[in-house]
Amino acid sequence: MIEKPIDTIAGAIRAGLACKCPRCGKGKLFSGFLTPRPRCDVCGLDYKFADSGDGPAVFIMFPAGFIVVGAALITEAVYHPPYWVHAALWLPLILIVTLGPLRPMKGMMIALQYFHKAAESRFGGTEEP
Repeated sequence: MIEKPIDTIAGAIRAGLACKCPRCGKGKLFSGFLTPRPRCDVCGLDYKFADSGDGPAVFIMFPAGFIVVGAALITEAVYHPPYWVHAALWLPLILIVTLGPLRPMKGMMIALQYFHKAAESRFGGTEEP
């Protein structure tokens, strides 16, 4: 089985950012760019619990928007370049600042979900909410 499971929040964050298993920190978390594996190949943890939803994208969109829009506004105010220069500068930057951190952010959110034992809310009885 596993030698020592991750038992600190810092360890969970490190494992998530490295896209490793949130329990053992050794197995790979993803099989594709953003597709989680069915289970850890080292400790056997089932990744069915992993549902980060839109969280990673939201946490990346806001800082990325400030970076790209701020840089574009400053460039426009100082240099007044033509539109094709804006497209040549900002389209690659948008891809870099959004797609680059997306996988580590998703890994970190899955690791924190596992660490905090977060699960979908369930109602216990037959009473109506």
